[in-house]
Amino acid sequence: MEKALDRIKKEIKDFSSGGKKLFMTSSFQTHSIPLIHIVHNVDPEIPIYFIDTGYHFTETIEFKNELKDKYGFNVVDIRSEVSRINQRDAAGNLMYTSDPDYCCYINKVQPLEPVLREFDIWISGVRSAQTKHRENLGRTVEGKHGTLHYHPVIEWTSKMIYDYRKTFDLPEHPLEKYGYFSVGCMPCTRKIDMSGKGSERDTRWFGLNKNECGLHTETL
Repeated sequence: MEKALDRIKKEIKDFSSGGKKLFMTSSFQTHSIPLIHIVHNVDPEIPIYFIDTGYHFTETIEFKNELKDKYGFNVVDIRSEVSRINQRDAAGNLMYTSDPDYCCYINKVQPLEPVLREFDIWISGVRSAQTKHRENLGRTVEGKHGTLHYHPVIEWTSKMIYDYRKTFDLPEHPLEKYGYFSVGCMPCTRKIDMSGKGSERDTRWFGLNKNECGLHTETL
């Protein structure tokens, strides 16, 4: 663990000393907190962007605000320019019911576009064990608008995340105790299958051939 932390700290400092502007995104799930904590301890000025889709669980918003107040995280909220009432298809249905990919695009990908144009390095907490797509991501990947995607915990296991949280006494998302281990938007998140089948990402967009919102696919 110590070597892994030293590597991350060195990489972030090297980026900064090279004149690069860094930012981070986070969904403020339990497994997100260690990386936020690491980045904040290296450079508390690095902004942590939270994409507020308007569909988050109340518990997620409260958890994010509590962590911001407790640890002094530099959190910046961003939102879609399209109001939720206008996110409807031709039949008047909300987009998440008829076109979840487009819903993700206007609520998650599009709001991040101006940020990508402003910064050089995007720090993200994706891990290779989460999805098939993420298995193939490297530690750094070239992205849109010349932004470099930096994945400092790409090789981390769930145990490493757990061990880091316990070492620094970091809290868990309040919904985790109810079986929500991958928490996204309310309409597209369900409790994990307690039979042990599948992965935590299977709790997202259940029944659809979808396990990515587009942030780590459409921006590459």
